[in-house]
Amino acid sequence: MSTTTIPSHVPPDRVRDVDLYDLPGASQDVHRAWKRVQDESPGIFFTPRYGGYWVVTRAELLNQIWADHERFSSDGAIGIPRVPNAPRQLPIEIDPPVHRFFRSPINMAVSPKAVQQLSERARALAIELVETLKPRGKCEFVHDFASHLPMEIFLTIVDLPSKDREWLIKRAEVMTRGGDVARKQTALQEIFEYLGSWVAQRSAQPGNDLISRILEIKVDDRPINHQEVLSECALVLFGGLDTVAGTMGFIAWFLATHPEHRRKLVAEPALIPSAIEELLRRFSIPTVGRKLTQDVTLDGVTMKAGDYVQLTTCFHGLDERAWPNPLEVNFDRPMSEHLAFGKGVHKCPGANLARSELRVFLEEWLKRIPDFRLQPGESAVTAPGSVIGMLRLPIEWD
Repeated sequence: MSTTTIPSHVPPDRVRDVDLYDLPGASQDVHRAWKRVQDESPGIFFTPRYGGYWVVTRAELLNQIWADHERFSSDGAIGIPRVPNAPRQLPIEIDPPVHRFFRSPINMAVSPKAVQQLSERARALAIELVETLKPRGKCEFVHDFASHLPMEIFLTIVDLPSKDREWLIKRAEVMTRGGDVARKQTALQEIFEYLGSWVAQRSAQPGNDLISRILEIKVDDRPINHQEVLSECALVLFGGLDTVAGTMGFIAWFLATHPEHRRKLVAEPALIPSAIEELLRRFSIPTVGRKLTQDVTLDGVTMKAGDYVQLTTCFHGLDERAWPNPLEVNFDRPMSEHLAFGKGVHKCPGANLARSELRVFLEEWLKRIPDFRLQPGESAVTAPGSVIGMLRLPIEWD
C-alpha cells in the first residue's frame, strides 16, 4: 500500500487517503463503506495511494467521463495499481479506432444466438448445482454455487476443461482483489502460461471457440501477435468470472436478508428481469482506471494530462442525486441507465450474457429453494478491490 507525494496541481482540500483495497468497514458491507467515502468527499478527490490518482464520486461526472474515451483514455490505464510491464488488457485497454479489431470476436462469442445457447448450458448447470445442494440444507454460496456458473460458461466459450475451474478461480481472485503488485504479477504470469499452452494447441488445431477466433484477428493488415492473444483471452476470463460471481453473491445476500423481496420474486417470477436491473444498480461492483490525454477541469478542479482517474461504478448507483433513496432496493423503481456494465465504446460486451446468467440463477434457485437465510451466528464477508467481492456467504434453508 504505497503512497506518493501530492502533485503541486492538486489542491490540499481535495486530498483523501482512500485505499481501493483497504477500505474501513468493507468486510462487513463494502457498498456502505464506499457510500461513506462518497458522502464525506467532494465530487472529485485525489488519493496518494498506488502512485496517486483522482477518484470520481458523482453519477453526473461518471456519466461524462465514462463515455469520453478521447480525453479519458483506457490505453494501458485501467488497472489500479498499475502492474509494471504488464501487457494491455485487450480490448478494454485500447481505444478506437484499433479497439474494434479486438472487440469483434468477443461480440461474436456473445451474440444473441450464442447467448441463447450459453444460457441453456448455464441453466443445466444451475439446476445440477441447486439439486445437489438442496438436500444439505445449507451451503457457502460463493464457493458452492456462485463461482462455478460463470467460470463454467467461460470454459465453454473457450472450450477448455471443466477440471481447471478451481485453479483459475483462485488466480482470478488475486488479480481482482489484491493491492500486492508482486502477487498480481505471479498470478498473471501463471494464467498466461496456462492460456499459452492452449493458444499453441488452437494455433495448430483451430476449432469453433473464442480462442480460435481471437487467433484470426487482423489489426488493419497485420495478424494479431501472441501477447495480444494471451491478453484478450485473460480479459475474457476476468471479465466473465468475477463480475458475475460477485453480483450473484450480493443478490443472494440481499434476498437472504430481505424475505419480503424474495417472496415477491417467488410469487411473481416475471419481475426477475426488472429486479436484476435494480439489483445491478444497487450492488454494482467494477472499478476501472483512465488516463488523461489532456488537461481537464471538472467539479472545480483541474486534472493534468498524464494523471490517472478511478471510476468506481457503485458510486453511480449509490448517488442520491441520480437515484432517490439509493440504498433502498425497489423492484418498482423507474429504471434509467445504470453503470454496472460501463458506458460508451468500452461498455461490457458480455452484459447480456451476464444478465442471462443472473436470470437463470434466480429462476432455478428460487424454484427449488424459495426460502433461505443467513446461517445463525454467521455473516457475509465482502471485500473492496478492482472488482468488489462477496468472499463468503453462509446460508441455510429448511
